[in-house]
Amino acid sequence: MRLLIDNVSKTYSNNVEALKNVSLEIGNGMFGLLGPNGAGKSTLMRTIAGLQDADGGTITVGDINVETDKQALREILGYLPQEFGLYPKVTTVELFDHLAVMKGITEKSEREKLTKSLLMQTNLWKYRNRKLGTFSGGMKQRFGIAQALIGNPKLIIVDEPTAGLDPTERNRFHNLLSEIGENVIVILSTHIVEDVSDLCSHMAIINDGEVRLIGEPMGLIKGLTKQVWTGLVDKKDYKSINNDYQLISSKLYMGKVQVRLLDDRQPMEGFEQTSPEIEDIYFATINELDIGSES
Repeated sequence: MRLLIDNVSKTYSNNVEALKNVSLEIGNGMFGLLGPNGAGKSTLMRTIAGLQDADGGTITVGDINVETDKQALREILGYLPQEFGLYPKVTTVELFDHLAVMKGITEKSEREKLTKSLLMQTNLWKYRNRKLGTFSGGMKQRFGIAQALIGNPKLIIVDEPTAGLDPTERNRFHNLLSEIGENVIVILSTHIVEDVSDLCSHMAIINDGEVRLIGEPMGLIKGLTKQVWTGLVDKKDYKSINNDYQLISSKLYMGKVQVRLLDDRQPMEGFEQTSPEIEDIYFATINELDIGSES
């Protein structure tokens, strides 16, 4: 099964162009949609999920047209939105059973078997009688992915799933996603570069509603023909460096500014060549630098 997004556009009533002629082809496996907040990621995820219609273009999943056959889409879709609310006074098993009924699983014994299986898979079975209001952020996200797996979906969408998670919960969530992402389409929408580099075999970078780059993470790195340089500079020199060089990214480090630059040769004394990373590709693309990619 393949997801085909063809020339999709969306403008909201306040005249914000959230999507501008977006086209993607996504097959089975983990696909990362990477972009800053406000880039259009959540708009695209909601449109793929059939929660809102595009103004133009088409989206098909296999032979299902998302806009005209929403019921068929719901039968194969698992969705974890960016904001996933839970009823705080309801227990884990009570809400899960309710969601299974809503997904069309009417046989009680089948629901019980499914509930135990998915809550065990997400390491929540031992908390089945706890009220959801007591859950940590990571536990809520694991519940979210468990409910997204009800009905053996062929398309799974997770929107900013690791935002706010501590490193342990984030690693747990990564392991869970990698387990389920082999034989179905899983779209991971995030602004966290590591999530994509750790999990996804294919990716796209989106900004200002437009797809700016598509490819395999390793292929994009290997296709970079310019060199990445790193060095420490004084804060007073940072502005001129930002103006005079192709600045990929910067961060404060021991009272100075650590910068990463894109150049064909050593930009200045003291800078060392370093191996490029997906983060470099991401920031260079977002900042509209000439990355010299051969992809």
